[in-house]
This record gives sequence, structure tokens and C-alpha cells, in this order.
Amino acid sequence: MEKAKVYFTDFRCKVGTNNLMKLQKLCRRAGIGNIDMDGKFVAIKMHFGELGCLASIRPQYVKAVADLVKEMGGKPFLTDCNTLYPGSRKHALEHMDCANLNGYNTVTTGCQIIIADGLRGTDEVEVPVKNGQYVQNAKIGRAVMDADVFISLAHFKGHESTGFGGAIKNIGMGCGSRAGKMEQHSSGKPEVIEENCRNCHRCAKECGSDAITYENDVAHINEELCKGCGRCIGACAFDAIQTVQWDANDKLDRKMAEYAQAVCQDRPCFHINLVMDISPNCDCHAENDAPILPDIGMFASFDPVALDQACVDACQKQQPLPNSQLADNLAKPDWHHHHDHFLDSNPRVNWDETLVHAEEIGLGTRQYELVVVK
Repeated sequence: MEKAKVYFTDFRCKVGTNNLMKLQKLCRRAGIGNIDMDGKFVAIKMHFGELGCLASIRPQYVKAVADLVKEMGGKPFLTDCNTLYPGSRKHALEHMDCANLNGYNTVTTGCQIIIADGLRGTDEVEVPVKNGQYVQNAKIGRAVMDADVFISLAHFKGHESTGFGGAIKNIGMGCGSRAGKMEQHSSGKPEVIEENCRNCHRCAKECGSDAITYENDVAHINEELCKGCGRCIGACAFDAIQTVQWDANDKLDRKMAEYAQAVCQDRPCFHINLVMDISPNCDCHAENDAPILPDIGMFASFDPVALDQACVDACQKQQPLPNSQLADNLAKPDWHHHHDHFLDSNPRVNWDETLVHAEEIGLGTRQYELVVVK
């Protein structure tokens, strides 16, 4: 496979220009104008951030991308899927409130927000995965798959489970419904937390296997009938059903790549990573720790694998910032120095698996040519 082109611009601005103009220039140079968007629905997949997290992408950057789509005749909307864990984005009402409180709305971004997997996180489409080894049919939020064109707009950062979060994570994990997220995180089956059950029977109505019954006003899951689809987790509004068997991080990385394949295959896609505010953990946290590395710039490509690889390589060249999780770890007298910023920040990760497997299944290539845009 020949090298993919990844386009890069830093955050330096001459008087009379600004970074929003630079982002649009970057996208144009990267070839976004070659996509036919005229009259098409364009999903801009992003992460709205958990309440309390201040590291997510500024809404002005989002508007710059949405305005570019409109110039090309497209009909953009912002989208994300509900979360598997309890928080401020586990159903669509909370999720949209969270997005608004974090600064994303029609005024600040110029387009509507659609939570892709619906009110309860159960509005999904099963998409066959080309070359899938771990996932045969990915459970993707319906609105993501209804779009004609898909754009990933990701905040590139560290991550406590996958090492880093970039385009592939924004797409793969982010576009999975609540059941899809469970499938990526776990090969096990859910169980009921009895003290949280409210006897509402919503989980039983969603179960396609007739595996849920009620005894003494508490739900019970028949493991022999249960297929582990996770729809009951999405249906429960009281966090009474959870998965208890978590997969190793390397398996999570590979499943995430296959979910990204399901989203991107067979339609026009474009990918943007903003490498700034590089916090050590995901924006799903209700806080953001100090950045571990300095701001680097903006990257864009048609190839999400090459894009993430280029961002990783750029990060590895930087010096750790003082008073950060990474610097604190490196300062420990007994620390085993990995000479890898993401591994030294979160030593249990195996981030390389995401890129290796993504390349193996044909999502993209790790080989790239970096084109600098001034």
C-alpha cells in the first residue's frame, strides 16, 4: 500500500489570520473539496466532553468545519452516541444538556446536534465488518449510518485504556451504541445490580432473547439464553445492569478498529485531529488533568490510520510538560522508563495494537507523507 498523505499546520498565526482560518485552509489542502456534499447529510462526529472536562474541542473549531461543509452544499449535524458508563451523557436528554452546557449548540456551531443512538442508546444499526476478526456485525448509532458523508473531528489526547484517543477511537468507540460499546469493552455477559433495579421492565422489553425475567420485583438474566448483546444496559435508566467481565486492553484496541471500519467502509469520509490540551485521560472524565505534552497543531487526512500514526509520532518527539501525570511518573525513582510518552503516562496500555490491527483489516495504512501547510 502506498503512503497516505497527512496534512499538518501548527498553531502559529500571523497578524490578520487566525487558527479557524488555518483549520479551513488545512481541510481544503487535504482535499475535503473533492467530496460531493451537495445536498447531502454530513455527520460531524465529535466528543462533547463530560461535564467538568474543559479539554474538549472549542466550539469555534467545530463551527469552522461546519461552515466549510455548508460552503460545499452539505447539511452538517454534530453527533455522538450515548455512553455505557453512568455520567452526564448516558441518554439523549442528558447528553444534549451536557453538550449545550459545554458550549455546543446551534448558535456556537451553526448546526444541529443529533444523538446517534437515540433516547436510550438503543437506536442502532448492525453493520457487517469487512475483514472483521473479533466483530462480525458492529452495533452503530443509526444517525451515523444514515449520513451520506462522515467527518471525524477529534481531540487527540492520552487515554487510560487505549493509550491515546484520536480518529480511530472517536469513530470506533464513539459511534458504537451503548450495546456496541459493551461489545468492545467486554466479551462477557451483563448482570443485574439488584439494589439499583426499579422493577420497570424496560430491560425485558428490549431483550431479543427472552433472557430477562422478574422475581420479587427484581430483574434476573438467564445466562444460557443471554447473547451478551448489551441492549439491556442501554435500556436501563438506573444503572442496574452492568458488565462485569472486561477484556484486556489489546483486545479492546482491535475491536475498536473494527468498529471504525464498519463506520467508514463504503462511503466518503474525512478525518481531523486537533493535537492540543493533550490530557492524560479521556474527555469522558468529569475533569481534565494538566496536559502531558505541549500543543502541537492540527492534522487532516482521508486515512484515519495514517492520521493517528502521524499524531502519535509528533507527540513522541515532544518533551514532557512539568507538573503533569507523565512528568510525575518519570520522576519516580523506581520508574521503568518506556521511552514512550503514552506508555509512561498510562503504563497498562498497548496503544500500538489499534494501529496494527486497523492496518491489517484494511482501514488504512501506517505509512504516510506529512504535508506541512503554512
